[in-house]
Amino acid sequence: MMGLVLSRRMRVFLVVMLLLGLLLFLPMRVALGLAGLERLGVSARAISGTVWSGRIDQLMLGNMPLGTVRAGLSPIGLFMGRARFDIARQKGLPDDIAGAITVGFGRIGVDDVTGAVPLGRTFAPLPVSSLMMEDVSGYFVGDRCGHAEGRVRARLAGQFPGLNLSQGLSGVAACDGEALLLPLVSQSGLEKITLRLWRSGRYVAEMRVDTTDPTLASTLEQAGFTAEGNARMLKVEGRL
Repeated sequence: MMGLVLSRRMRVFLVVMLLLGLLLFLPMRVALGLAGLERLGVSARAISGTVWSGRIDQLMLGNMPLGTVRAGLSPIGLFMGRARFDIARQKGLPDDIAGAITVGFGRIGVDDVTGAVPLGRTFAPLPVSSLMMEDVSGYFVGDRCGHAEGRVRARLAGQFPGLNLSQGLSGVAACDGEALLLPLVSQSGLEKITLRLWRSGRYVAEMRVDTTDPTLASTLEQAGFTAEGNARMLKVEGRL
């Protein structure tokens, strides 16, 4: 009995079709693993769907919960040599978010993020409850910050008597040597939060309040702030 003999052209065609089929129906879970997004601290409770149209349940970026989102690999990003996973949750609610997690040759980061990122107790005892992003992008090349842009507004949990921060503190993301820097300032300019994040996930967050009000100064000191002249400082270090 003679076996089936295929021409070289037919063998190449079958291999291409097999690879195309694998790519079209590649599970999102496998694609995220191949992209190595765990290096950015990405984790999830469950991942379903294909690489082009998937769902990520309880997405976490380090210790920051992003909730359940739709996700898909951008074909355009592939032509640029990058794996860009677009994520979105758009239900007309305050916690809506959209943006992308991008991995390329020697670089990793986020792109075009707009929406709310709840922090919980990530930076405790610093009283920052969430970050509101407006077209925020930032990535690391090797161990250094390669680029950062976009506006960030920090919302605070709780209030200190004599301190009005209902509008939060805002600033523009930038690179500061190896670290990604968020220099956030209140409307009065008397309150500042400086957050630095390194590629390793290490962070240093510092809040400074300039005041000559002895009552406010005493309240801040009871909350863990230390005195430096007319300023009260609270510094937190950790790893996401």
